[in-house]
Amino acid sequence: MSKKLVKSTAIVGIMTLLSRLLGFVRDMVVARLFGAGAEADAFFVAFKIPNLLRRLFAEGSFSQAFVPVLSEYRAQRSHDEVKRLTDDVAGTFGAILLVITVLGVVAAPVLIFLFAPGFVDEGEKFDLASSMLRLTFPYIFFISLTAFAGSILNTYGRFGVPAFTPVLMNLSLIGCAIWLAPQMEEPVMALAWGVFLSGVVQLLFQFPFLRRLRLLPRPRWGSQDEGVRRVMRLMAPALFGSSVVQLNMLINTVVASFLVTGSVSWLYYSDRLVEFPLGLLGVALATVILPNLSEQHAAESPQRFSRTLDWALRWVVVVGTPATVGLFMLAGPLLTTLFQYDAFTTHDAEMATASLKAYAFGLLGFILVKVLAPGFFARQDVKTPVRIGVIAMAANLLLNLLLVWPLAHVGLALATSMAAFINAALLYRVLRREGIYTPEPGWSRLLLQVALANGVMALLLWWGASDLATWFAWSGGVRTRQLLVWVGAGAVVYLLVLLLLGVRFRTLWQSRVDE
Repeated sequence: MSKKLVKSTAIVGIMTLLSRLLGFVRDMVVARLFGAGAEADAFFVAFKIPNLLRRLFAEGSFSQAFVPVLSEYRAQRSHDEVKRLTDDVAGTFGAILLVITVLGVVAAPVLIFLFAPGFVDEGEKFDLASSMLRLTFPYIFFISLTAFAGSILNTYGRFGVPAFTPVLMNLSLIGCAIWLAPQMEEPVMALAWGVFLSGVVQLLFQFPFLRRLRLLPRPRWGSQDEGVRRVMRLMAPALFGSSVVQLNMLINTVVASFLVTGSVSWLYYSDRLVEFPLGLLGVALATVILPNLSEQHAAESPQRFSRTLDWALRWVVVVGTPATVGLFMLAGPLLTTLFQYDAFTTHDAEMATASLKAYAFGLLGFILVKVLAPGFFARQDVKTPVRIGVIAMAANLLLNLLLVWPLAHVGLALATSMAAFINAALLYRVLRREGIYTPEPGWSRLLLQVALANGVMALLLWWGASDLATWFAWSGGVRTRQLLVWVGAGAVVYLLVLLLLGVRFRTLWQSRVDE
């Protein structure tokens, strides 16, 4: 089982890497064409609203509620009963999504007012954001059904296809930015069309793979079905429990809309860079372990359940901590190399660098939340993450108020990071207190080894890549070469120190999950 977990995580990680790399290309194109001005701010808000709802309803509450129920059906019932469940869920969930989509399109100006109230005093920005939201909001319908299809494929061990699907979104946006934007009277509207198109393409891409499993749904209304009712009961509280980080990011957008122009964009670009390691490790691990934990819970195997969590947490420490340190130390070089061209100024790069460092501080917390939350959802316990999520969200609000005045947009990022650690710490505490997770031997030694390796890597990066003025003076090609050199050097030094300290990665791969 442990080898299977490693292989599945690697597949998801590789596909996510491809998607994130194309995502950076997409953001580089957008930054070159639109910078961090009013048009970019308007698009990022219009895109953030359906994207947030996607993470709340689709990847958040729905997937966390649907996968455990589907795993139980697969383990204990016939294929026909599984097919009936997917048909009923597709019809019921799809109908609800359609109503939400229509309401969102009609109420686009109201949503912009709620999510970015600072735009109201800037009439053109407000109107532009409202117009784009009418095009981007239907994305929530298509991408939520895409997540539904992906949940089925993940439950059956087909992790690669759902992980690859976001590549299509980035290709759609890149294509529309390059070829459609010059043809339009309002070029930035091409990005909104790209979002709409990407939702359709991603959904259609899943169909052939569902057909091979004989699980391509024939949607029908099934609100009275036992399985549908269980999914719906689990969804409501899971809405908060699995997506507190996203809600906190939304709060940042609302507050940032009152700050100087560019604040929304600076936070967006910072968030994008944090999402890269978060997707490669946190999302990949969470995607893989949720079906496995659900299966182990259904089979009444608490020891394997605990060992699977332990396996995932060890990888979080070994890979997540250097990602955190590296992202913090290379924040300026990364942003400068990727985005600081044409309309994206050196001032924009400096402002985004400051908020990226604040987000990087919380990266480990973000990843831990992704990995710890499935420990509850797999057991169909959504109430506990909800209570913890509400506490973390309240902490984020309070920290926002305390930090936004002295630190502006950087304070918003720092508040989100601190709230993520509060969330992760409380989740971990409950798992330990209730005996759901018991750490395996060797944690103290591993933590010391990882801390020393990170310290050496941090010193190397501080010595070699900390002068941001030099990065501004270099051309794009030189920046890219230098960034690759220092990323590679940091990774090699980290791994060498771990090996010298006695860490053997084979022992991490061959965990005691199967015992």
